[in-house]
Amino acid sequence: MPTSEKRLSELKAVLAKFEKLPVSDDIRSRVLALVPVVDSLRKLGKSVLDADLKVSARDRILMYFRRYPKVVINGKELAVVAGIGEWARRVRELRVQYGWKIFSGVTLKAMLEAESDLGDELKELQGMKPTEYILFDEEQDRDAAFRWRLANDIRKSSGSVKSKILEFLRKNVGKQVTGEELSYLAENKTEWARRVRELRTEEGWPVVTKFSGNPNLGVGVYVLEADRQTPPHDRKIPDKVRCAALKRDNYKCQTPGCGWSHEQWNRSDPRFLELHHKEHHVKGGSNDLDNLVTLCNVCHDDLHRREKTGEL
Repeated sequence: MPTSEKRLSELKAVLAKFEKLPVSDDIRSRVLALVPVVDSLRKLGKSVLDADLKVSARDRILMYFRRYPKVVINGKELAVVAGIGEWARRVRELRVQYGWKIFSGVTLKAMLEAESDLGDELKELQGMKPTEYILFDEEQDRDAAFRWRLANDIRKSSGSVKSKILEFLRKNVGKQVTGEELSYLAENKTEWARRVRELRTEEGWPVVTKFSGNPNLGVGVYVLEADRQTPPHDRKIPDKVRCAALKRDNYKCQTPGCGWSHEQWNRSDPRFLELHHKEHHVKGGSNDLDNLVTLCNVCHDDLHRREKTGEL
């Protein structure tokens, strides 16, 4: 008899035994009679996926996600597949320690509330419940284990959520990190996404996402492009205006003869894009779209240098 059929027969036998119990005021005896149902259900859940393989609960959960990528999955499904009570911890391990881009409803809600635009694909998921999950990308991030150890150390340190996020980003300059890692770093406080936005829009750290600076990034990915803050007069540009300016300029440096874009990025020339105020903000220039132009940081620095030396 196949394993799944055997487990189903066992479950039926337990339920049949419970059904024969007399109705009485001894509630505990009826509860104890149902305890084996829990074990039988877990065994049945284990048998659904690859019964011949001796795999862990974490492996079964991953197999299930990979069988249904980009499909919203309820936590109750994962509990059945895992066959253990600590299935949620195994999902977190897959996300944070093993680099699988599994979003929870909690993480997506934080991202949607903090970002001005996350694209139609994510907006369709804004109704996800906290107990729902989705595997958004089938490619595993192999460097996740190293970042998790780093995040774990920073998480235990003192300091605000924002300071911990900034420390983590500065130790991963130019590298992609995930929203789930930042959420874990912030001890799952939903404010993490707003703090990332503040680092970008108020404090001038060049943190970009797919929808706020680099369209080549994956959904839910964050990158600190350089370990430096933009000058105070170039900060506090609203995200909607920032995104509109970058999109208008086709995500390319507008300096004649340059035209640098993210497609040209390489380790030997790790540039990034910034917005320059045509009429300087410090001199009364506005943050309106018409007063902004996209420049790479090299051209931006050179422009300010020539302004100071009077070469312009």
